[in-house]
Amino acid sequence: MSPFPDAQKTVTPCAADESMKALSQLLLSSRKAGPLPPALYDIDRKDFDDLVELAKTNHVIVRGLAIVAATMIDARDTVRAEWVESELAAERSRIAQAVECLHLVCAAFDGEGFDATVIKSLDHWPDLGSDLDLYTNAPPRQVCALMRKRFGAETAPRSWGDRLACKWNFKVPGLPELVEIHMGRLGQTGEQVAMATNLPRRARSVEIDKREFRVPSPADGIMISTLQRMYRHFFFRLCDIVDTAELAASGILDYGELRYSAQRASIWEGVATYLIIVSDYVLKFRGTDLGLPAFVTEAARFGGDLVHLGGDFLRVPVLPCGARLYGSQLGGLLRRRELHSSARVGLLPWLATAAFVGEKLTGNDKGIW
Repeated sequence: MSPFPDAQKTVTPCAADESMKALSQLLLSSRKAGPLPPALYDIDRKDFDDLVELAKTNHVIVRGLAIVAATMIDARDTVRAEWVESELAAERSRIAQAVECLHLVCAAFDGEGFDATVIKSLDHWPDLGSDLDLYTNAPPRQVCALMRKRFGAETAPRSWGDRLACKWNFKVPGLPELVEIHMGRLGQTGEQVAMATNLPRRARSVEIDKREFRVPSPADGIMISTLQRMYRHFFFRLCDIVDTAELAASGILDYGELRYSAQRASIWEGVATYLIIVSDYVLKFRGTDLGLPAFVTEAARFGGDLVHLGGDFLRVPVLPCGARLYGSQLGGLLRRRELHSSARVGLLPWLATAAFVGEKLTGNDKGIW
């Protein structure tokens, strides 16, 4: 039995693979207008609905459908243009409500003198994730009290993984999305303390929908994405590819700073591998890669050739690739004598095994992860 989640699941080709390729072509092609990918020509309603669900799952529905809408209008395909506009209107309405609530939460933290950095959720703008994610150094008891008092929020049940990671999910009345708040730690087992503690200090301000938010520095954003994709889920959403490609193209990512910070967190090999996977995938659809520095490519453990389309996501092989990165992180923490963090990381295979068994017995792993 594998000590990592999803290691023994087999993925068979499906129609979603073609839809994923079509979305990738739309979003990563250097041309943002012109003919649609073949899979989208004369698409029927069922296949369109499936495409919408795939785009939602990958947090690219606004960016993807906006391109489709323009093409449908140019082609005077009024029926399909109406399908697209209806879905876009619904998603934009959801996002507007979520962003307003997120801003209120951040303002409430600021009013109490608590730091609040929005992680992951705003990386996809103008799309938005399925949860609203925040990081704070504020004490958990005070944060929970604030969420209850100001928003009438209820705390969702916490799994073993949630407790190790020091994160809480809050159900806010009238808000479909959960508000997920990480407190004092980052990483699947809460092993990243120094990186987490310094996150607010390095954060930058961005304007989203005429509101100001604090978000991680570019380097911290890449490390957070790496922790999520290369050390926890072992799959990429299409938004991860698109977001990282746009960040790299913007020129604001300092790769030297990223290497320094990632080495201190013992995840440099994972970060380099994450970037190579993104670069290789972009190359397939754009014809050019991210132009990564040599010291990034040399540090990567593997590349995009080992990543495959599997249903709704881009899958990273857990064995041996993910396991090697896990071992590298653990070894780095031990060499730095970060024994408490090492002990936490050492629990990961046991949690993953428990999650695997739990899923087989009950159909879900929510009590573990």
